[in-house]
Amino acid sequence: MGRIFETRKHKMFARYAKMSKAFNRVRKDIEIAVKAGGPDPKTNSKLRIAIQNAKSVNMPKDRVEAAIKRATSKDTTGYQEIIYEGYGPHGVAILVETATDNPTRTVANVRHHFRKHEGSLGNAGSIAFMFEKKGLIKINKNAVNDLENFELEMIDFGLDELSYDDDFIYIYTSFQDFGTMQKALEEKNIEITATEVQYIPNTYKELTEEQQKEVNELLEALEDDDDVQAVHHNMQ
Repeated sequence: MGRIFETRKHKMFARYAKMSKAFNRVRKDIEIAVKAGGPDPKTNSKLRIAIQNAKSVNMPKDRVEAAIKRATSKDTTGYQEIIYEGYGPHGVAILVETATDNPTRTVANVRHHFRKHEGSLGNAGSIAFMFEKKGLIKINKNAVNDLENFELEMIDFGLDELSYDDDFIYIYTSFQDFGTMQKALEEKNIEITATEVQYIPNTYKELTEEQQKEVNELLEALEDDDDVQAVHHNMQ
């Protein structure tokens, strides 16, 4: 098939790998939500959001239903959400969000990634104080007629910052106001396209291009781990 196919195949498989990772992350979110609040999205807001996130990554409906069914099975123990903290190369602070059914395996893998890439895993609380936990909600831009009035109105529900592009509006809140904002949007019949919890660093670490490459190797290794949901850092 030639060299062109080999190049296309590499890109295709990379895309499939990212898709598989996204599906795995959302599947865990769905199972955690069901375990916490039941299988009915009408009465479980966390599950409603997880299902919306599944739609945003084009996860097939049958996989969503399978995740809900699995979470309601008596044979399923469920996942624990654990955050690991550490330093990467050149003193970059890193938070690693995981969802795991085997914490012993997960901490061993995370520690291995840090050590292999010249980093070190720290104790709980050693890094977290350097970040602020924020909520991010994405909605379709066409759901809002008057953007300026909408922004003023959302301040009452905890809006910290609002940005937008041609297609979407991005709403940032403190984590404490995250649920309040979600409820306010639902009451206005504004469909939430996706949500995300982010850890925003208070200060950033500036590195050279070569140093950034070394840190990115660690970040990519962590993100590729099946137990890892998200990775946050303070590299500029």
